[in-house]
Amino acid sequence: QVQLEESGGGLVQAGGSLRLSCAASINILSLRVMAWFRQTPGNERELVARLVNGGHTDYADSVKGRFTISGDRSKNTFYLQMNSLKPEDTAVYYCYTNLDPARRYWGQGTQVTVSS
Repeated sequence: QVQLEESGGGLVQAGGSLRLSCAASINILSLRVMAWFRQTPGNERELVARLVNGGHTDYADSVKGRFTISGDRSKNTFYLQMNSLKPEDTAVYYCYTNLDPARRYWGQGTQVTVSS
């Protein structure tokens, strides 16, 4: 079992920055993948960024060049740095991880609102 605790959401003006944090209850070196998803009302959850154990990263086209996913082994925490935020980035953001395909875990979600 892995617990994920998110923090860092809030309200920001367009062009601003936020950093989301996801603290894991175990050593993040044990995690196969660390990722951030987001969801808006009436829509499916979409992948925003992914960090695979080993260092490979993937980003949604809509956030490339603006968002960065990273991990801190000393804190068992991974992050999503969001710069140049746009109103269309407004969503509930969820962190995600898995130990294997059958053991998947989600954070509780944090609201990010970008005003124009």
